[in-house]
Formats: sequence, C-alpha cells, structure tokens
Amino acid sequence: MSSSQTAAPALSPTLRAAIWMLGAIASFLTMAVAGRILAAELDTFEIMTWRSFTGVIIILGVITLRGRWDQISTRHLPLHGLRNVAHFAGQNLWFYAITVVPLAQVFALEFTAPLWVLVLSPLLLGEKMSRRRVLAALTGFAGILLITRPGSQPLSPGLIAAALAAICFAGTIISTKRLTRDTPTINILFWLTAMQAVFGLICGGYDMDFAAPSAALWPAAVLVGLAGLFAHFCLTTALSIAPASVVSPMDFLRLPSAAVLGLLLYNEALDPYVLIGAAIIFGANYANIRGDRTVPTSP
Repeated sequence: MSSSQTAAPALSPTLRAAIWMLGAIASFLTMAVAGRILAAELDTFEIMTWRSFTGVIIILGVITLRGRWDQISTRHLPLHGLRNVAHFAGQNLWFYAITVVPLAQVFALEFTAPLWVLVLSPLLLGEKMSRRRVLAALTGFAGILLITRPGSQPLSPGLIAAALAAICFAGTIISTKRLTRDTPTINILFWLTAMQAVFGLICGGYDMDFAAPSAALWPAAVLVGLAGLFAHFCLTTALSIAPASVVSPMDFLRLPSAAVLGLLLYNEALDPYVLIGAAIIFGANYANIRGDRTVPTSP
C-alpha cells in the first residue's frame, strides 16, 4: 500500500485555526496571571515595556537563528503602526482592568471584540457577512449582556477600561488580518515588539520614574513577555489560515477558562449568570464554526 493511501486526511483550515487559537487562549490566561503579579510593583506602561523588551530579545534570536532577516521589511509600515497603537492602547487598558475587576468579567467584556470584527470585517476586509454570522454575533452579544448585566452594578473605571480594550483589540485583529495577506508572521511580530517597546519607554518614562521589577518578580516579567509573544504568534497564524470573523469567536473559550482560573487562584465566585451566558456564547461559536466547515445545501 502506498504512503498516499495510508496518509491521514489533512485538517480543515477551520480546525487548524482552532488548534492555534487554543495556544493563544492558554497564553492570554498565563499573561493575565503574570500581569496581576507584576501590578504589585509596576504600572501598566512599565509592564508593557518589560513585556515588549522580552519579546524583542526572543524575536531577534529567532530571526537570526532561522536566517529570516530577509523577511523583515518596512512595507506596510503605517499599517503596522496603526495596528500597534491600537494594541498598545488596548493592552494597557486590559492590564489595568484585570487588577480591579474579576477575570471572568474582564474577559466577558473583552469578547465584544469579535462582535466588532464580525460587523467590520465585510467593510474593511471584504469578507462575506452571511445570515448565519449575523445570528451568531447577535446570539453571542446576548450572552455577553447576560454575563455583564449592565445597570445591575456601578459602571466602574475597570469595566470601562475593559470595554474600551475590546474596541482596540477589534482594530488589532482587523489590521492583523489585512497584514497576513502578504506579510510574513515573523515580520508582524518583529514590528509588534519593536514598536511597543518604544511606546512603552515613552509612556512609562514620561515622569522620569521608570521602575524595574524586583528580583522576585523577574520570572513573572519574563513570563508576561513569553506568553504575550506566543499568544500573538498563535493568533496571527490562525488569522492567516481562516477568516477573521471565524477565528475571533473561537476566543470565547477564554471565558469559562478565566472563570475557573479566577475561582481557583483568587477565590472569585462563579456567577451563575456567567455560566449561562458562557453556554449561549458557546452555542453561537459552535454554530459559526460548524457553518464554515459544511457546504450549504439548497432548500
């Protein structure tokens, strides 16, 4: 029997993107825990700067060892700049929110980003907005409203920061998708770390009081950098495989994961509304992904 007859069937693009998104989800959760640890000594700008410097060192090493300097270029530099401004703003807001709001609530508000992506992708990326995707977005949004229950609690600065971070992340996702059309992942990650290291130095050092983590917190500082870089590698790879409006809803898996993590590490109560809302979001997510794996039949 030939090797072609025994070879395993190739994974579909949607399934391959989902595997990469699992790596992104685990990395983002790790970054949240390490960020909370660092917040005891550093402000958000300082956390972002040390994270970016860790990423710069790793990226430079990878590029040099793999001989990929030919893939680093200034092509689309304005778009890289726009992407990284949006991400830098969103990440700082996110780091602040995770220190003052339960993890599950932060991630629930962050998950409005895929809804913005679903709406904006047809306008900015030319992706098709089907009736199924509209229904998935509306259903997912209903689940998020159930989790956050606006009006039932004061609108704190932490909640506002998490909501604004979601809008920034939607811009990051859309600009990343445009870049992945003809830009290598390593080039995107290079400009991510380089630009945000500069942004961090400017914003963190404007008061001439730039702090470094203590010896005890250096492992957390390195972990933030590693987790952040790997998360973006996984996310960028997933976006290069499948449409942004398919990849983004997969990130909803972070919600129940964050709720369990908050319970185990910080004794944050599992709100039943969070669980019900998560179930609704899972349903919307599953319907969206399943629809992209099947060929619609005529009525």
